Amino acid sequence: MKSKERDELLTTLQARFDKHSRRHSGVAWDVVLARIQSNTAALKVLQAMEASRGEPDVIDYDKVTGRITFCDCAAESPAGRRSLCYDRTALDARKENKPAGGAVEAAREMGIELLDEAQYRALQTLGEFDLKTSSWIATPAEIRQLDGALFCDRRYGKVFTYHNGAQSYYAARGFRGLLRI
Repeated sequence: MKSKERDELLTTLQARFDKHSRRHSGVAWDVVLARIQSNTAALKVLQAMEASRGEPDVIDYDKVTGRITFCDCAAESPAGRRSLCYDRTALDARKENKPAGGAVEAAREMGIELLDEAQYRALQTLGEFDLKTSSWIATPAEIRQLDGALFCDRRYGKVFTYHNGAQSYYAARGFRGLLRI
């Protein structure tokens, strides 16, 4: 990453960090910046999260280990990560009208983890997300083995978890991810 791109990304991340201090009370930007700068691979992942319109922000800081957790905090499921079925197995099973890929593999390629249900619900305590969209979440193996997958959204002031065939995809369904540094 060129120094100008890195500086622009860090400026964007700091502005978001400062604007949404409720998501990470008790954490100073200097601590976050030092952690990012000590891990060049993390900077590339944060760039990918930002480029796909995930709006990554700090949602957790472990004072014991120093680990910082970033999460996609865009109001709606990241626009650059929608219209994907759940995973490669689901994509391969589609006979026609195949989407561009699967959420699990896209997350892995970016270097992030797909949120699980507990993480998704925890994110919703920091704001209101997915009021018009929905997000695939990490699905337990026993559900996935039955060709199902889980997704979540927020409607009527509540967070809902649903199921769908893993092969399905929708223009308003994407995925959110985590990065731990």
